[in-house]
Amino acid sequence: MASWYASSAVVGRIHPKPWLIKRLGLVSVARMPIERIKDRFQTRLAHETGTLLPYFTAGFPDCAATAEFIRCADALGSAVVEVGIPYSDSIADGPVIQESFNEALAHGHTLEATFDLVSGVRSAVSCGLVAMVSYSIVHRFGVSAFMDRAAAVGFDGVILPDVPVEESAPMSAAAGSARLCHIGLVAPTTSTSRREAIARSSTGFVYQIAVAGLTGERASIPSGLPDEVARLKGVSGLPVCVGFGISTADHVREVCSFADGAIVGSALIRRINDELKKGSERGGMVNSVSEFLAELMTGVGGGAGRDHD
Repeated sequence: MASWYASSAVVGRIHPKPWLIKRLGLVSVARMPIERIKDRFQTRLAHETGTLLPYFTAGFPDCAATAEFIRCADALGSAVVEVGIPYSDSIADGPVIQESFNEALAHGHTLEATFDLVSGVRSAVSCGLVAMVSYSIVHRFGVSAFMDRAAAVGFDGVILPDVPVEESAPMSAAAGSARLCHIGLVAPTTSTSRREAIARSSTGFVYQIAVAGLTGERASIPSGLPDEVARLKGVSGLPVCVGFGISTADHVREVCSFADGAIVGSALIRRINDELKKGSERGGMVNSVSEFLAELMTGVGGGAGRDHD
């Protein structure tokens, strides 16, 4: 399994579908992506009250550094790492993440480079890897082709922030066929009926957006979040993770007191930016990100854990 996942040359040539992967014996079971996320959450939540889900932009500042960031997060125990695929016109990202997209694209980063990055790191980590990707990219590649390729290189799930639940059935079906999780996002302003529809259509986990608006660091967590998370858990039966505005260990601690995971993106990208401005070499940048991840992980409390079906 590991040796094939690490071979981007093979993946790049044949783009195998999951059923072909299984038939050729390239992986032990075609269901692995969905199972990996489920198993990682179960393992983490058996011992902790929650888990940290870091977000990194693929290719920022370069692919080698992104791979190191993912390895650091995995070594510290993250259940899932989100990998943002750069796009020039994203709709949900604040200025920090959008600027990381611009920098990556300016240096020639491509979708193929993201696939190669994930293929290369997959055998080195046990965490789930989830693509945060605009539908425009998926549409251009071909929905089924994108899902199959993403699964083949080692992604475990996808988040498409610009696809409304009413139009998500083809994406959910293609992701399911590729054995990928299709993770839905629920905004604070989403109506009750749509929240329930998103929760029921999600696999892997549900992404609860903490605050209305774009990604970015915030000073505090909205007081109504615990009730919203509890309702989503009741409908979906899945872990519910909270993102947008989570930037400190105290935020992580507060979120993990009622949710199953805290998603941190802009604060990590800002830390990388700070190191770039200081002229840090890759080693120093990786050390700084690792230290910040370790600090954030102090907000993931130990204890009896939580039960999930």
